[in-house]
Amino acid sequence: MKALVLFSGGLDSSTCLALACDKYGADEVLALSVYYGQKHDKEIKASKKIAAHYGVEYMTLDLARIFEDSDCTLLKGADGDIPKESYAEQLTQSEGKPVSTYVPFRNGLFLASAASIALSRGCEVIYYGAHSDDAAGNAYPDCSEDFNKAMNDAVFIGSGEQLRIEAPFVRLTKADVVKKGIELKVPFELTWSCYEGGDKPCGVCGTCRDRIAAFKANGLTDPLMEGE
Repeated sequence: MKALVLFSGGLDSSTCLALACDKYGADEVLALSVYYGQKHDKEIKASKKIAAHYGVEYMTLDLARIFEDSDCTLLKGADGDIPKESYAEQLTQSEGKPVSTYVPFRNGLFLASAASIALSRGCEVIYYGAHSDDAAGNAYPDCSEDFNKAMNDAVFIGSGEQLRIEAPFVRLTKADVVKKGIELKVPFELTWSCYEGGDKPCGVCGTCRDRIAAFKANGLTDPLMEGE
C-alpha cells in the first residue's frame, strides 16, 4: 500500500480518495472509515459503496467508546439537537468555542490511529479532507492549516520519517473541492454529508448548507437535492 485515506463517505473525503487513486492507483490505496458513535450509519453505508466504486481496499475502525462522555450533538446519547443554522450563525452563540457538532479532537485521534495502521501496512502518506471553510471562525479547529502542520510534524517525526499527512484541500473552500471532484468524476450522488440520517439530506444543517452552496458556486445542483 502507498496511501491511506481517512474516508467518511462524504464529499471531501471522496474527492481525497479519487485524488489518491489517480496518483497511486486503486490497488495501492486503503480507505479507512471510522465509527465514532454518530447518530446514524448513513455515511458508513455511503463509504462502502464509494470504496467499491473505486475498487480500493476498505477497512473500518470503531472508536465510539472514546467519545461516550462527550456532549457533541452528532453523537448518540447527546442531549442537544443538531443545529439547523449555518456555521457562521452558530459561532455567534458559541462564545469563541467550536460549534456543538465538533467531536472532541476527532481528527487528531483519527490521524493518530490511521498512522499506526498506515505504518503497519507500509503506506507513505495519509490523506484527509480538511478544508478552509470548516476551519473558519474556529468552527472545527482540527481542520485548520496550523493543526494539519502540527499533526504532520508529529507523525513524520514519530514514524521515523516514514509517514506524512496530506490535507490537499486545507487552503481551499468547499466550492474548490467540488470543482476538483467534478474534474476527477467523483460519484457525488453516492456520497453522504448530512448530519441527519433520513432518506434525503435535511438541507438545513451546517454541512448541508455548505454542500448546497458549494455546488451552486460551480453552477450545479447537489445531486442529492435534485427534485427538492
